[in-house]
Amino acid sequence: MPQDFLADYAQVIADASTAGRRLTRDELQTRRALGAKAAEAGYGWRVLVRSHLAASRNDWPRAAAPDHVMATVEQALDAFADGYERAQRRVVRQEEAARREFIDDLLHGRGDPGRLAASAERFGLRLSRAHAVAVASGPAKYDETDPVPRQVGDALFGRFENRRILLTTKNGRMVCIAPSDQRDVLTHFAKQSHAATGGGQVAIGRPRPGAVGIGHSYEEALNALDVAQRMGFDEPVLRAADLLVFPVLARDRQALVDLVQSILGPLERARGGAQPLLDTLTAYFDTRCVASETARKLSLSVRALTYRLDRIYTLTGTNPADPSHRYTLQTAVIGARLLEWPARPLQAVSADRT
Repeated sequence: MPQDFLADYAQVIADASTAGRRLTRDELQTRRALGAKAAEAGYGWRVLVRSHLAASRNDWPRAAAPDHVMATVEQALDAFADGYERAQRRVVRQEEAARREFIDDLLHGRGDPGRLAASAERFGLRLSRAHAVAVASGPAKYDETDPVPRQVGDALFGRFENRRILLTTKNGRMVCIAPSDQRDVLTHFAKQSHAATGGGQVAIGRPRPGAVGIGHSYEEALNALDVAQRMGFDEPVLRAADLLVFPVLARDRQALVDLVQSILGPLERARGGAQPLLDTLTAYFDTRCVASETARKLSLSVRALTYRLDRIYTLTGTNPADPSHRYTLQTAVIGARLLEWPARPLQAVSADRT
């Protein structure tokens, strides 16, 4: 009951106001301690203030001047509020620390499954269901105090107030976890994040069951963002399911290095280095090998483009216009983009692997 936190309140008010003095240090400390206990017990501030005012009215010290009574009540309530607010901040910090620990364990596949399941229910998830994770990346790094995540959160929870979803930030990115049968949640998150970040990208991992599945979906979303950056993809929404070929190619890093070195390495002997010819191949494959469209994309004449393609054939022995050569050459071009070659030497890539 709120009255439990009014211990000696009437007596303290009467003694101090009748004597025309301020509350002593011990009296103020008692009020702060009671305020902290009230906060920890979960009482709302409005109920507590109403109880204090009612007690002041019912036990009004008749012998004291009204101004003295009100000044003493003000002191007592201020001390009580100080204790209440400090406890509230402490509880919020503890809750936030527990939430961050839960999110880290969940996204990185750590922690006891039973404890994760109990914490998940507390924070709005049911790990018995399959979930998918979306990760939004923008031009800046965000945490939960920034206006961009708050704007996205307001839009998301304003529309899906009763859904079991989790929105947070991790390593400067926004992360949304939602049940796999509620795809509209992640679609709306992607739309709001793209708008709020001024054109940032959002990647959505594949739905996975259980706590470990959430971690896998999160890693897929991060990998999709990494692939998009390396490959120059500018789509606002990336789905990991559509990009599975890239992790497959990158899984055997040394084999990919060998492919790029063998097929495209000779391009480094060209005047101006490999990059212009690699850009030509990238544009050629992006336009489905249509020469006129490739030439427009590169601001070249068709004749100049044909010269470049012939030069590539001469250096590599692989003809971009020959369908039997095209698959190997295009795979090597994709590999080069994943390895960031030629800006990054292949020897450095091999060294990183070892």
